[in-house]
Amino acid sequence: MPTLLLVRHGRSTANTEGLLAGWTPGVHLDDRGTAQAAALPGRLAPLPLAEVVTSPLDRCRETVAPLLQARPGLTHHTDERIGECHYGDWTGRKLAELKDEPLMEVVQAHPSAAAFPGGESMRAMQTRAAEAVREWNARVERDHGPDAVYLMCSHGDIIKSLVADALGLHLDLFQRISVEPCSITAIRYTRLRPFLLRLGDTGDFASLAPREEPSAGDATVGGDAGAP
Repeated sequence: MPTLLLVRHGRSTANTEGLLAGWTPGVHLDDRGTAQAAALPGRLAPLPLAEVVTSPLDRCRETVAPLLQARPGLTHHTDERIGECHYGDWTGRKLAELKDEPLMEVVQAHPSAAAFPGGESMRAMQTRAAEAVREWNARVERDHGPDAVYLMCSHGDIIKSLVADALGLHLDLFQRISVEPCSITAIRYTRLRPFLLRLGDTGDFASLAPREEPSAGDATVGGDAGAP
């Protein structure tokens, strides 16, 4: 079966403002995110890509735009099932405010029981994304052969949930996974089991340097902003 490259969108204005963007319209890449997107074609140059599938949200479409421009023959699709989690009433709120919500403790420690008010559960988010990947795997294999490589551009929580699915991890463990903006995660699917080949690869180790303000130890809902 095919190899899937999961690209998290480049850094967005919501990332730098500390907002939980969700499906808020008009959230675009910031200057750093635009530069990350511009570098993506070079990073992927050695790979023959069969298809590109993106979340319908602007920040994902903008991330793959330079790649599609560099490869004009590459087919582009959108799939709402790999769109961001529907955070409901939390959408557009500051993460600093949300950390005091009682639900945040559940999101961090027991996400399989977390459902966002007015939105969806994290279980539903993972299920729809995993179903999309399995359907695209079959489609890409049918159209391009079992050794094909294709790309999906999606969001932090979606990618983390797909990594957990591939590794056979319970969703309650997915907050232990981290993927930075414009990172590449590679999963090779086979008939019996997937293999995680790369996880959150940016080729940049700046984000591993000590921060001026130490981390509280919680995962950033939606994904953090990466290196300063």
